Amino acid sequence: MFCNQCEQTAKGTGCTVAGVCGKKPDVAALQDLLLHAVKGLSLYAHAGRQVGVVDPEVNRFTCKAVFSTLTNVDFDPARFQELINQCVEITAQLKEKVARAGGNVSFADAAANFRPATDLAGLVKQGEEIGLVIDHDAETDIQSLQQIFVYGLKGIAAYADHAAILGQEDDKVYGFLHEGFAALTNKELGLNEWIGLVLKCGEINLRTMELLDAGNTGKFGHPVPTEVPLGHKQGKCILISGHDLQDLHDLLKQTEGKGIYVYTHGEMLPAHGYPELKKYKHFYGHYGTAWQNQKKEFAAFPGAILMTTNCIQDPKDYMDNIFTTGLVGWPGVQHVKNGDFGPVIERALALPGFASDEDKGSVMVGFARNTVMSVADKVIAGVKNGDIKHFFLVAGCDGAKPGRNYYSEFVEKAPKDSIILTLACGKFRFFDKKLGDIGGIPRLLDIGQCNDAYSAVQIAVALANAFECGVNDLPLSLVLSWYEQKAVAILLTLLYLGIKNIRLGPSLPAFITPNVLDVLVKNFAIKPITTPDEDLAAILGQ
Repeated sequence: MFCNQCEQTAKGTGCTVAGVCGKKPDVAALQDLLLHAVKGLSLYAHAGRQVGVVDPEVNRFTCKAVFSTLTNVDFDPARFQELINQCVEITAQLKEKVARAGGNVSFADAAANFRPATDLAGLVKQGEEIGLVIDHDAETDIQSLQQIFVYGLKGIAAYADHAAILGQEDDKVYGFLHEGFAALTNKELGLNEWIGLVLKCGEINLRTMELLDAGNTGKFGHPVPTEVPLGHKQGKCILISGHDLQDLHDLLKQTEGKGIYVYTHGEMLPAHGYPELKKYKHFYGHYGTAWQNQKKEFAAFPGAILMTTNCIQDPKDYMDNIFTTGLVGWPGVQHVKNGDFGPVIERALALPGFASDEDKGSVMVGFARNTVMSVADKVIAGVKNGDIKHFFLVAGCDGAKPGRNYYSEFVEKAPKDSIILTLACGKFRFFDKKLGDIGGIPRLLDIGQCNDAYSAVQIAVALANAFECGVNDLPLSLVLSWYEQKAVAILLTLLYLGIKNIRLGPSLPAFITPNVLDVLVKNFAIKPITTPDEDLAAILGQ
């Protein structure tokens, strides 16, 4: 196997024996094979659009298939076998539709005529032979750009799937996914064309996050400042992790009146700020911290656990208590479908729950764009009178790899006349720190999940408009941590928007070659993090 798509990849180059995430070589091969099949499907989908053939089933399937290959989503070989066979079946049906419409169905690339093996072992062998879904004959820098592009497409697919669940879709997004995977078969594209596609990926991801934002806020309301307990209540309990607010809503509805408290974990923390979710009285608090600590935290949780999106780790110590839904999968873990969480509820009622109340303090969430902009006059006044000297967006993914304590130290050492904006699970390095306020505005503002980078962008744009300057001219610095492919898509969005001087860590992606990095440095002034003291001094001109 070879996998270098996450920040924790072995030796900083790529996992070749087993994934640091827990991915086995057979699953890695099946994921590569599924993307190969998706590339074939995309050739026909892209050709179909040229003659007016647009298939909603193909669109949704593409997102689900690609999302399944993200880090920490699906580790179940049987599920990948189903997806591969389904992809081939859908491709054949689409090919017939495109042919009837007079579209091109003659493609030389092997992906267009892929035939899967009849058994799992055969599929694994095919995946091992195919490898990464890039042009293995291309020069190194083009391969690097193709990998950046593919990982950006993966992020888009994940956000598009979330958005579609909430009824928000745009064929522009689906069309680009198909155009993008089809482009991987084009050996004529040069360095500049691939750079253009990479930046286009950032543009489309912005639209995708806008769709998801509309889905979340349209259905559950705009987040409002909310105090979230970190302790627990005596009684039966369910822990829900991941990102999918619809799953949380369905779980809350189905557990109402059953004497079960529902707690969030990881990226689900910001859900407490949504009016249509917080109205449920048994939606109580937050348990645990970031995804990489789940083995210890889940083993100690006395109730049922539901995983809704990526972040699952080997649950061998609590297999009977954990459930997956959506695209999440782990061999041997019970999977619940169609929003029916009866098995989860049944298990929660059978487990002891918490024996007594516990008070561990609280944190504040709900500072998405509507909340921040509602006090924009105070923010602007604070900047103009000198009370607020700088804004830091300290955001991104958390992980187990050494070096991530940089972010907590950075926040602790940031001047007291600065505001810290944060989002995604990287905040768990410092989310419970009491930083005080400036003129009634909390110094630590939790904007939300990773996809709420859209809110952060809107806040930055609104501030730039208020001060009649560009975003790069604001007293705003981005200090980001990355781990998986959604973070790649967000970074590409920031580059598409022309945001410069981003500090990125804890390490740079293994799939970026020195020449590609040089382009990013020259055009966008991307910088690797150093130490909190050095970076703060450089940012503040000290």
